[in-house]
Amino acid sequence: MALTKEQIAQRIAKELKDGFYVNLGIGIPTLVANYIPAGIHVELQSENGLLGMGPFPFEGEEDPDLINAGKQTITTLPGSAFFDSAMSFGMIRAGKVDLTVLGAMEVSEQGDIANWKIPGKMVKGMGGAMDLVASAKNIIVAMMHTNPKGESKLLPQCALPLTGTKCVKKIVSDLAVLDVTPDGFKLLERAPGVSVEEIVSKTAGKLIVEGEIPEMTF
Repeated sequence: MALTKEQIAQRIAKELKDGFYVNLGIGIPTLVANYIPAGIHVELQSENGLLGMGPFPFEGEEDPDLINAGKQTITTLPGSAFFDSAMSFGMIRAGKVDLTVLGAMEVSEQGDIANWKIPGKMVKGMGGAMDLVASAKNIIVAMMHTNPKGESKLLPQCALPLTGTKCVKKIVSDLAVLDVTPDGFKLLERAPGVSVEEIVSKTAGKLIVEGEIPEMTF
């Protein structure tokens, strides 16, 4: 069965390492904050000026003045720090972010990412994604494997305007975990109950399948 958005976030949380500085994009990536494994400490950074973001607030406990870059209400943790956007983007551009998790509309087999604009549709702005893909040490994409029409979002080449080129290292979709290698998408894990054949049929870009592909564990 394909993963839910919460399960995608839960699987990505296993990629976090103790001491990491992490920026979470809007959408599925923000859910990663709710699944940080016990025993490790990471600092969550938001480009609107916060270091030390906590998990989502419980309903009824939201502070409307405390939001992330996606305008979602958030919490803080002991030691959290607030600062202006200039300092925040300075952190990002100086390479201080170990990992960023982003959503995407398309990813190419070379690691290109398109996640900010569909021509002809109104968008509010690209946010900090272009700085993050240019500066973060590692980039993981959280996404659905196909679009609402059932078309693959893992492509030989992106058709939409790019956010960054050759930058995505790993993808966690509702169907699979894949590394982006110089030779294409490499299938590492499959969602419980999802066959390799289904993943192959829904991946338009070059897909490398070697040996037995294990199911994800949580």
